[in-house]
Amino acid sequence: TNSWPTGKRFKAGDVLVFKYDATAHDVVAVSAAGYKACAKPANGAKVYKSGADRVTLARGTNYFICSIPGHCQSGMKIAVTAA
Repeated sequence: TNSWPTGKRFKAGDVLVFKYDATAHDVVAVSAAGYKACAKPANGAKVYKSGADRVTLARGTNYFICSIPGHCQSGMKIAVTAA
């Protein structure tokens, strides 16, 4: 998933739709440091768990990971930059 944005253009206000098996995964909005370390903040993180999440992009780079142990480390993370 981390290579999916390559070659695509996004702007602030665009909506990403995350479709996944909600019994096995989640989507967590994280900081750049959280993305690099595959770490979910101890508190205050926006966690999506529906399996069909709609996330509106903010200007700049938006970082998302799966917080299920081992998943982010295996590549289940994405960084999307919106103009």
